[in-house]
Amino acid sequence: MTTNTGHTSAIRASKVIGTTVKDSAGERLGEVKDVVLDKQSNNILFGVMSFGGVLGMGEKYHAVPWAALNYDESESAYIINLTKDQLKTAPADSLEELTRNDGQAYRDRAFDYYKVPRA
Repeated sequence: MTTNTGHTSAIRASKVIGTTVKDSAGERLGEVKDVVLDKQSNNILFGVMSFGGVLGMGEKYHAVPWAALNYDESESAYIINLTKDQLKTAPADSLEELTRNDGQAYRDRAFDYYKVPRA
């Protein structure tokens, strides 16, 4: 089965984690640090993207709706339709805070911020 962009719909999380995330101009913004799953609904709550910092210090973690990340084979990266300035104001926190209370609060904030319809 393929997605709207022509990619297969199945992928192992281990292949996603560590993949670069770029803006639409091809500039590196960060990388996919994790994928948060809802164990009860069997859905992806959101991807976790790193952004900012130097050598891991001061890095922020963003909850990004999976639908906001579009894999581009030619770039070997996920493309997100945001600029660095927009990403600076996106919902971000520590990995622990992103998943507190089942991750629902950050999931909802992320869907609102990235203007992605909830599934």
